[in-house]
Amino acid sequence: MREQYLLDTHIILAMVEEKQHELPPRIREGIIDTAAPVWVSVLSLWEIAMKSRVGKLTLATPLFDWPDALFLLGAHLLDIEFRHVVADIGSEPLTKDPFDRLLLGICAAENLKLVTLDRALADHPLAW
Repeated sequence: MREQYLLDTHIILAMVEEKQHELPPRIREGIIDTAAPVWVSVLSLWEIAMKSRVGKLTLATPLFDWPDALFLLGAHLLDIEFRHVVADIGSEPLTKDPFDRLLLGICAAENLKLVTLDRALADHPLAW
C-alpha cells in the first residue's frame, strides 16, 4: 500500500497561499509533485483560523475558501475523532504544543506520516 501523509500547518499554508517554492525540495519533490495521497486535519484549519483572528497570520486566501482550495490541490479533509485524541503516539515528542501532539495522534490512528518542518517533530517515528 502506498504511504499516505498528513500535512502540518506550515505545509498547508504554503500550498494554499501558493508558496510551494518556499518548501524544501524534499517535500516538493517527494509529496507535492508526485501527487501522493495527502490529508489535512480540520485541526490545522482551526489553528490557522485562530492565528488569523488574533492578527498573528495574514492570509491571501479567505479562510472560508480553504476547504475548496485544499480539494483542488488534491488534499482530503479529515475530521477530528475521539480515537485520534487517545491514540498511542509512541515516543513523546520534544514539543509541548497540543496541536502537534494531536496531529501525531491522527497519524497513529489513521496510519499516516506527518509531513512537517518542525524540528521538534522531525525525528519522531510518525513524522516523514
